[in-house]
Amino acid sequence: MIFRFYIWVIIAYLITIPLALNIGSVGIDWGSLDTTSKIILFDIRLPRILLAILIGMLLASSGLVVQSVFANPIADPYIIGIASSATFGAVLAYLLKMADFYYGTMGFLCCVIFSLIIFSISKRQNITTLLIIGIAASSFLGAFTTFSIYLIGEDSFKIITWLMGYLGGASWHQVFMLFIPLTGCMFYFYLKRFELDILLSGDDEAKSLGVNVNKCKKNLLIVTSMAVAFCVGFSGLIGFVGLIIPHTIRMLTKTNNHTLMLPMCCLLGGIFLLLCDTFGRSVLAPIEIPIGVITAFFGAPLFLYLAFSKRI
Repeated sequence: MIFRFYIWVIIAYLITIPLALNIGSVGIDWGSLDTTSKIILFDIRLPRILLAILIGMLLASSGLVVQSVFANPIADPYIIGIASSATFGAVLAYLLKMADFYYGTMGFLCCVIFSLIIFSISKRQNITTLLIIGIAASSFLGAFTTFSIYLIGEDSFKIITWLMGYLGGASWHQVFMLFIPLTGCMFYFYLKRFELDILLSGDDEAKSLGVNVNKCKKNLLIVTSMAVAFCVGFSGLIGFVGLIIPHTIRMLTKTNNHTLMLPMCCLLGGIFLLLCDTFGRSVLAPIEIPIGVITAFFGAPLFLYLAFSKRI
């Protein structure tokens, strides 16, 4: 089953990437590529394709780790309050009269600062207290940003659009910047794969096996928060990827072995987000549907199917 999974995913990549390169509001004549066509292909579409894959990989693997840390099948990478802090950053950028480009930058910075503050406050607390602190702080930031968006009025459309998820501003610089945290996070997660397996057995069992449970969980959540913060900074908020991809892998493999699940989540998360982005920018072309809308459109029914079939 695992071998077949890799075969099918590789085939999906080989089909989807050329398809995504060819789809767009401007047609490409592959027989005679002029300068404009080369710019569209290699400076606009290809970076967007790679960015979608990288973000899908990060969100899916982060979702798997968060679900294992909390031993909760419906945990999500945004559970600590990253979504609210990202929204706060985007609103702050608008209030400071920054250019649209800085919505993502401020969203990322606020995610990082918020995560570090939360983990610092809960340094001597258990993981449950950390979750409560994160939810409370998230609600506070959410109230502030919602009220600010209400006061901004019609001009808040730019912020709302960014929050729905958008990859149209992809560049090679962003691809390079995101490749670094992806490599670092995946390396760290893979190093901790055995601890993640043990955590699923319960805190008492993990302690008896010599795992420092609180330290291990907090370190994993810090790395996860930083990973998701990078994604938010480049793409806005994209839901459901980190929620449904790990469940899909569990359904296919019938295992909780993180040695197998981590690379599989990466590959499936990347192709899933690439398919969603390709669909979103082609179905109503030249109008683009925000990628967060597409992931919710396909992700919510799949999640309900998994829930009602008792797969979660």
